[in-house]
Amino acid sequence: MEKRITLPLTEELAKTLNAGDSVLLTGTIYTSRDAGHKRMCEALARGEELPFDPTDATIYYVGPTPAKPGQVIGSAGPTTSGRMDAYAPTMMSVGARGMIGKGARLPEVVEAMKKHSGVYFGAIGGAGALLAKCIKKCELIAYEDLGAEALRKLYVEDMPLVVIIDSEGNNLYETGRAEYLAKQNKRGL
Repeated sequence: MEKRITLPLTEELAKTLNAGDSVLLTGTIYTSRDAGHKRMCEALARGEELPFDPTDATIYYVGPTPAKPGQVIGSAGPTTSGRMDAYAPTMMSVGARGMIGKGARLPEVVEAMKKHSGVYFGAIGGAGALLAKCIKKCELIAYEDLGAEALRKLYVEDMPLVVIIDSEGNNLYETGRAEYLAKQNKRGL
């Protein structure tokens, strides 16, 4: 069963999500990859404000392709999240709570998620054209010079995601693997 989630991702909402939950996400999200995250963290280190309010924000790790005529956005598949691991704890410390991407996260990121009630959602890699259909609005808000890595504000409807790591630090990549191995051992494989 899928859970319908409407953003912003408040602490209370984050705590209702569990690793392995399938969700349909609706609301405003922001896009950024490593170059954008580096800029934002450098700005924070200088005491500057971010180009958006990070409170309860969800950031999609994506570098979308240009939109074709009549489209809101081009293909918008997830980027490997590990590229943002150096920046994710800082972003969570200023209020960002949700992250969307693909792949494993470092223990430091999981600890920051537990501290700040963060949630890591997994998007299907290779499905960028399908995910783009969930994006109903796209607005460039900062770092235009970064091209695909510019900071964008998106409005999404029913974006299909899976909770990979929940706010308690439960990790589907670990529990799913353990469950699979236990089943194999039961079968004697």
